[in-house]
Amino acid sequence: MKRKILRKNRIEQKLKEIADSVEAIKENLPATFDEFKLLGLKKDGIYKKTEFIIQNMIDVCSIINSDLALGIVSEEISVVSNLFKNNILSAKWETLLKEMKGFRNILTHEYSEIDDEIAFENINT
Repeated sequence: MKRKILRKNRIEQKLKEIADSVEAIKENLPATFDEFKLLGLKKDGIYKKTEFIIQNMIDVCSIINSDLALGIVSEEISVVSNLFKNNILSAKWETLLKEMKGFRNILTHEYSEIDDEIAFENINT
């Protein structure tokens, strides 16, 4: 049986990028929504960092799915379900990552329709 090897260095790099971005958000995210809505371009930067974090998390899932040869998935988010199905992710993580992916899609494709208050709550959790 062929041994499955994960691209550990690539995963670690992505996890470091996630940690760095989380730290940048923490340093710049105000305590209240009233302060957040007045941030202007800084708020846009927080949204971009959030989008980047979520995309990196999906990328890590894709690397794991690919490196463990768990099968080809037709859609990016299907990789999360595939990892759950193969006992790599818990049901809680599957749900959370799917919700995060939905939020990332709003940040990426429906930017003008973002509800800042809901976004602030999501980022703050």
